[in-house]
Amino acid sequence: MSKYLLNKFLFTVDRDPELVERYRADPRGTVEWWEDTYANRILGCHAGESSTWLGFDEAEREALGSHDYPRLFEMGAHPFLTLTLFIAMFERDHPPMGFQTEYARRVAHVQLPYPDIAT
Repeated sequence: MSKYLLNKFLFTVDRDPELVERYRADPRGTVEWWEDTYANRILGCHAGESSTWLGFDEAEREALGSHDYPRLFEMGAHPFLTLTLFIAMFERDHPPMGFQTEYARRVAHVQLPYPDIAT
């Protein structure tokens, strides 16, 4: 498992409104496309700079592909990154502060100390 890659996915998708909508509409397809296209790009470098070894494991693919943000939190994805991305995708489906309340309810089972979010 790579918390770095999980957080990189959340970070890059959240910063592109078209990717947010793509991920909302087709999560599994977006995860597969992103992994093939962006996973090995080095952040801050041009497209020609890349590595070759990064990829999601099956548990990560499943959690990302099913929008399972409680599982992502349990896996150590950064809670701020999960919250901001999922707010962008699902806030419109809830009353004001409704999604934030739902997020808190669904991750309430995670007790202190929270999962390690260091990458």
